[in-house]
Amino acid sequence: MTIETGRPDNLAELLRAGAPALSARWVELVAAPLRGRLSTAELERELSELFTAVLAGVESGSRDAQAAPYAETRALLSDMSRRRARAGFTPSETAIGVFALKQALFELIDRQEIDGGLRDVVAFSLLLDDLGLWTFETYAKAREEVIDEQAEQLLELTTPVVKLWDGVLAVPLVGTLDSARTQVVMEKLLESLVSTGAAHAIIDITGVLAVDTQVAQHLLKTVMAARLMGAECTISGIRPHIAQTIVGLGIEFGDITTKASLADALRHALRRSGVDVVAAQRSR
Repeated sequence: MTIETGRPDNLAELLRAGAPALSARWVELVAAPLRGRLSTAELERELSELFTAVLAGVESGSRDAQAAPYAETRALLSDMSRRRARAGFTPSETAIGVFALKQALFELIDRQEIDGGLRDVVAFSLLLDDLGLWTFETYAKAREEVIDEQAEQLLELTTPVVKLWDGVLAVPLVGTLDSARTQVVMEKLLESLVSTGAAHAIIDITGVLAVDTQVAQHLLKTVMAARLMGAECTISGIRPHIAQTIVGLGIEFGDITTKASLADALRHALRRSGVDVVAAQRSR
């Protein structure tokens, strides 16, 4: 937003005259809600850089927060917002970094420690409002990025590929299985087959609560992709109600091997590898 004052600009002079008192009070106001999560030295350094950038923009005569003179201010606010978002600060704790400067200015004018004209104060107030909105938008985008990263990391953690035996890999799945997660299963399993040279893979869905048509199709594609790489893939742990759902949906697994449990699938894979599992006889 641009404010035309219609007279010589005194705002820059006002900020320079009150800089020491403004900066000190600004740090106090910002530090209070943070409750020691940032040291005073950190806040002084951060807000000093921000004040210098804001003052440089004001001295240009522009009151448009999106204009070129405020590029440095926007960059500093963007960095601050991203750091706050990743450190777990709230939106209010982040936005106070901008709006507290307005309060500091009002307090000094009210105590007549600096002389601010109404037009200058209004112009500066509107400018800080725009910069505060910029800060909030940047914070919101950073939080979305953090949430997306955490979701991706969680997805990786919930689709582990483990080695059960020489040449036998397994992907034990637990919880909700959707298309995105099934795609991750395929990618991780195929990568592991390449890196380990395993000839057998087991997808165990004992802990999966439900399977729909799309997920079932993804599982079938995973099995077929593993076959193209020369590996035999077995699906184990199909619960009764999931089996009924698959039959009801008319999905055919064809010649894909299925086993009731992970143990059965492992025994099948070992047998296919030429390993016989026999029970040891206890000697008395």
